[in-house]
Amino acid sequence: MSQQVRAVVARSKGAPVSLETIIVPDPGPGEAVVRIEACGVCHTDLHYREGGISDDFPFLLGHEAAGVVEAVGDGVTDVAPGDFVILNWRAVCGNCRACLRGRPWYCFNTHNAKQKMTLTDGTELSPALGIGAFAEKTLVAAGQCTKVDRRASAAAAGLLGCGVMAGIGAALNTGAVGRGDTVAVIGCGGVGAAAVLGSNLAGAGRIIAVDIDDQKLETARRLGATHSVNSRESDAVEAIRELTGGFGADVVIEAVGRPETYRQAFYARDLAGTVVLVGVPTPEMKLELPLLDVFGRGGALKSSWYGDCLPSRDFPMLIDLHLQGRLPLDAFVTETIQLDEVEKAFERMHQGDVLRSVVVL
Repeated sequence: MSQQVRAVVARSKGAPVSLETIIVPDPGPGEAVVRIEACGVCHTDLHYREGGISDDFPFLLGHEAAGVVEAVGDGVTDVAPGDFVILNWRAVCGNCRACLRGRPWYCFNTHNAKQKMTLTDGTELSPALGIGAFAEKTLVAAGQCTKVDRRASAAAAGLLGCGVMAGIGAALNTGAVGRGDTVAVIGCGGVGAAAVLGSNLAGAGRIIAVDIDDQKLETARRLGATHSVNSRESDAVEAIRELTGGFGADVVIEAVGRPETYRQAFYARDLAGTVVLVGVPTPEMKLELPLLDVFGRGGALKSSWYGDCLPSRDFPMLIDLHLQGRLPLDAFVTETIQLDEVEKAFERMHQGDVLRSVVVL
């Protein structure tokens, strides 16, 4: 039997979100209903509200979430009712060419729930990133649920569902930061701060945080940055080179997603170094680099999708590190809010003093 629950809905482009009653159907084959305990407010949710991702309104927002499985459909074996899970938006299929080549983090056929949640008048909702977790309960594909240790707080655990995993994974998985490496992180919002944390976890010898906001730089230092550069006051490339003996960093992680900061990342790396783009650009952005420089500097230019993570591998491991006191996920939770405060959280994003607002139910 379907259920009526409260949820945050974006009905039209640019309009404030509203708290509404929605219908969550019983799970069908391969699906699960999850009772949400916490969900982070991510910039991606704001992009949905602004129509920057698609115009398939109305949207059911929220995707950085953790909760408890309430019910599963036929054929579901990996999770069961009562399991504490983190939701992910890249449920791998196991059958596409990437999965069959042993690279499931590149899965080209990720899947979501087949049934639709609706408004009470029957209008179908588009769940953000196939999740829609600014809700008391949501319907997802069972593969979007990863079981983790119940001792972790939902507010901290849920952040691995998107931004924090993207940053940590950019360092650990995509950038393959190693012990003693020099790393520069350009852009120290939530994702960039997580990249600093990931680099520290990997044992980097020097971690240089770059941003235009001193408050974000201070946060980066708390998470493991050894040096910081305010690029309003100093040339970022020159500063990074000065801090690395004139050579540049072994790995530069660009967490802004703009051509000008990508160019900084490109020229701030050492010869044969690696640039990792984890900041998400907009469709109209263009990048120009001398092809001779691309050839002559060698190394690797990589894009990091969701931190190249494999949820079944990475989420339990990172939660275990968190519970051991080695991964301070709680440091990313700036404030906890209620469902009806999501619009205010969007406004706070522009103030620069929030890593994550987290809805707690």
